[in-house]
Amino acid sequence: MSLAMTHLVPLAKEVDQNKVTPGVLGFIVFAVMAVAVWGLMKSMSKHMQKVDFKEAPDTGAEPAGKQAGSPAQ
Repeated sequence: MSLAMTHLVPLAKEVDQNKVTPGVLGFIVFAVMAVAVWGLMKSMSKHMQKVDFKEAPDTGAEPAGKQAGSPAQ
């Protein structure tokens, strides 16, 4: 394992650190995505507050004992 690491360390030193960074464009893309996610979460939160989770009673349904497909007794 240590032998493999000693062979990989010189390869990491050869890479120019100025060419590996994402730069300003990467930051701008990340910032736009972060603002978009924030906006979507805010919108979802607003819409979830409007949702009524209580189920309304079904006034047109028959009582539980008399279902449409059950034979008459």
